Amino acid sequence: MASLACAVLTVSDTRTARDDTSGDLLVELLRAAGHCLVHRAIDKDDIYAIRATVSRWIAAPEVQVILTTGGTGFTGRDSTPEALAPLFDKTIDGFGELFRQVSHEEIGSSTIQSRALGGLANATLIFALPGSGNAVRTGWERIIKNQLDINNRPCNFAELFARF
Repeated sequence: MASLACAVLTVSDTRTARDDTSGDLLVELLRAAGHCLVHRAIDKDDIYAIRATVSRWIAAPEVQVILTTGGTGFTGRDSTPEALAPLFDKTIDGFGELFRQVSHEEIGSSTIQSRALGGLANATLIFALPGSGNAVRTGWERIIKNQLDINNRPCNFAELFARF
């Protein structure tokens, strides 16, 4: 397994480093899969704060994958999709579609309220997950983990890094 360098951003108006359970879980899962954490941050639900942090990481040569948690719902301040989508060179349409499909098995039609999304920017993969621990676990275990595994067949995103 090839280890990828990951950055984790939690988007929340209420979480701190002491109680960021979904961010902690995401770090635990990526490390358990053999990847390394190179950056971690918590930003408020603010389009420009999110965009500034992610833009720095997109430009950083040591970051290959950015994982965000939170801010993908429909409340007034949820703004992760609006912050990230303009940064994408390419959108990974299938990520959001598949996330909602597998989430339907767990939460039923409430999955339509998820605006999980993925994209590629400056050869950096970006996946935005909802802020619940269950959503983080589902997104990681059912989709992202395999796509970051060079041995996943018939294809995976990890093999693209050899081409960048």
